[in-house]
Amino acid sequence: MAGHVGGMTVLVLPFLDALARDLVRAEEGLAVDFSRPAGEAALVPPDSVSWRIFRNPVALFVGGVAAVILELADPAVRTGVWEHTSFRGDPVTRLRRTGLAAMVTVYGPRRTAEAMIARIGRRHEAVRGRTPAGEAYTASDPALLVWVHATASFGFAEAYDRYVRPLGGEGFDRFYAEGRTSARLYGAVGAPLSRAAVAALIDGERERLEASPIVFEFLDIMRRAPVFPAPLRPLQRLMIRAAVDLVPAWVRDRLGLGPALGLRPWQRPLVRAAGALADRVMLPSSPAVQSCLRLGLPADYLYR
Repeated sequence: MAGHVGGMTVLVLPFLDALARDLVRAEEGLAVDFSRPAGEAALVPPDSVSWRIFRNPVALFVGGVAAVILELADPAVRTGVWEHTSFRGDPVTRLRRTGLAAMVTVYGPRRTAEAMIARIGRRHEAVRGRTPAGEAYTASDPALLVWVHATASFGFAEAYDRYVRPLGGEGFDRFYAEGRTSARLYGAVGAPLSRAAVAALIDGERERLEASPIVFEFLDIMRRAPVFPAPLRPLQRLMIRAAVDLVPAWVRDRLGLGPALGLRPWQRPLVRAAGALADRVMLPSSPAVQSCLRLGLPADYLYR
């Protein structure tokens, strides 16, 4: 087993570090330098739960896919994403852009994060239309922004707790509370700030969430998109199954996501092993490490 884990580390480490470098390329081809300016704080401090969760690529990938499933269950969010983004045609670029935004929000210098969030807000103002059922929507609607913020937070926290290491009730609540500033900047007024409040928000959507073929199209795109290199493609598909498992059972039933789309019992330890490995491997190019250096902390601060 030790040899297997060591071999996995040798295979995965170069890919993860290359992904970390690739992730910080901005949409316009300019790089986001998380190591500068020296001493400038982020929106959340380095001793936060957020800094621990977002350093783990397994938690981010699994949690991100689970979050999108929940987002696509809402008819207005689903229509906006499917009609106003490049996800269907260029999913990898879209994923990297979304990943960069998440990293800047958590780790980036405060001024960089605030400027990026303001640009995203201006783009949201232009995204509007009607769902197939005729409901008018705009991406800047605070209710929709709250749903997107809460489902993203839910996905990342639950993925870390289940597949990396337990957060405990206090860890969950700290994580959700740490999102207060970013939620306000994004316009998600009234976003839930505790695990109980997030659960209540999701449960309160029982009358609104609905099945759609787009959810299955999304999962198919994620299985086929070359997010991982060819040797690791089976792991990519395994983590998509793990994401389906994270979605609350009643939502899976509502969307028609049957047990065949989730993890088999023997697969769960494999995802946990990948999550635990990713939590131990320090990636020098990652925003987490570069941001520690910006604040004068040791490169391995988050890995001690």
